[in-house]
Amino acid sequence: MGNLQPTIVPYQNFDANADVLDIEKLCDGFGTDEEALIDILANRCLAQRMEIKRVYLKKNGKELEELLKKELNGSFEDAIMAMLDPPHVYFAKELRKAIKGAGTDETKLVEILCMASSQDIFRYKEAYFQLYGRDLEEDVSDDTSGDLKNLLVLLLQGSREEGFRVNVDLAKIDATALYEVGEGRFGTDESIFTKILTHRNLLQLQATFKVYESLSGTNFLDTIESETTGILKESYITLVRCAKNPHLYLARRLNAAMKGAGTDEDTLIRIIVGRSEIDLGTVKEAYMEKYDVTLKNALESDCSGDIKRLLLKIVH
Repeated sequence: MGNLQPTIVPYQNFDANADVLDIEKLCDGFGTDEEALIDILANRCLAQRMEIKRVYLKKNGKELEELLKKELNGSFEDAIMAMLDPPHVYFAKELRKAIKGAGTDETKLVEILCMASSQDIFRYKEAYFQLYGRDLEEDVSDDTSGDLKNLLVLLLQGSREEGFRVNVDLAKIDATALYEVGEGRFGTDESIFTKILTHRNLLQLQATFKVYESLSGTNFLDTIESETTGILKESYITLVRCAKNPHLYLARRLNAAMKGAGTDEDTLIRIIVGRSEIDLGTVKEAYMEKYDVTLKNALESDCSGDIKRLLLKIVH
């Protein structure tokens, strides 16, 4: 996966008690000093933010979120709440949001589940059950249908091989199977595509795409474009892009969230907060390479207010 660069690192002179006092002062009921709040939370790593929450709870007998929810609103509140959850809890909540309500946010389900390792998936399922007393796999299964349902359920079973071993013979077998059920015949057998894309480790998939391309003379993404449609096509493209270069995939998602009229702040928060201690620095590099503009400048021209200040602080 190359060199993973986080953007948030542990704060050197960390003092949870002092931070709690400062946050209480900022939220004194006479309006909130949002900039000072951003200064504290965006400069503390997750473990330090969890410690601030723990100290606040011990001191006041209630959750820090309760205090902040009274003071904040809109997407800025959403982003701050995201920063106060461990990632697996936050993503479990996002999955619930994607399922609950009138329609299903299939794109969000696809992004979160296709990006996740098998270990991530198990942690999401566990957190989901603890939060809602429900089975994530069952909920996704009840809420989706057809080929997309099959794909998401396979991902939720955590059946992807982890590790970095590449079996050249298997790559040839898989590439041939993909060719025979895709370009090589009329109509596409999605179950073969789904099985291979959800089971093989990422380097194995890269090897398979290479063999496929020499076999068919077509880029595998072009095959997906011409052979599938709708949300299933989107899912396959996501899986292929995540296998080839997950940082570039995330850069594309960020760009799509800012393109056109209106901003998809939900996606910006999910990626920028969610990846800040993993590889957001690497995503920034991929963004610059792909779009020839820094992520910072893109956010500056697309967002406004407190959410903009917070996201810029995390990115920087």
